[in-house]
Amino acid sequence: MVNDVIADMLTRIRNANLNKEPTVSFPTSKMCEQIAKILKEEGFISDYSVLTEEKKAYKTLKLTLKYDAEGNRVITGLRRISKPGLRVNVSADKLPKVLNGLGIAIISTSHGVMTDRQARKLNIGGEVLAYVW
Repeated sequence: MVNDVIADMLTRIRNANLNKEPTVSFPTSKMCEQIAKILKEEGFISDYSVLTEEKKAYKTLKLTLKYDAEGNRVITGLRRISKPGLRVNVSADKLPKVLNGLGIAIISTSHGVMTDRQARKLNIGGEVLAYVW
């Protein structure tokens, strides 16, 4: 059993991306669904869907990875920041910028999961979940 579902999600995306797989599937949680929604809105993945199978007790999240016309990866890097053993919380004025704004930081705030740009706009801080570039 996996204790850190976000790290598991990011690792599966990273591995599928390195192998240039078209899709990747894994057990889901509400947090993973919110992260997938952000990745789709920011243009890092093509689509995502939540599948329910009859014989399984859990739902499966299926992501369709995105590649450009030449076959290059859109996601060049994923990094888990806040871990179960070391939580990283930041205030609104200390929100990180990933590659000077070319990437995104995924932040869990009191208003839900959002990007660093949205958190800056609302002037709220939170827990830094991951960097995507």
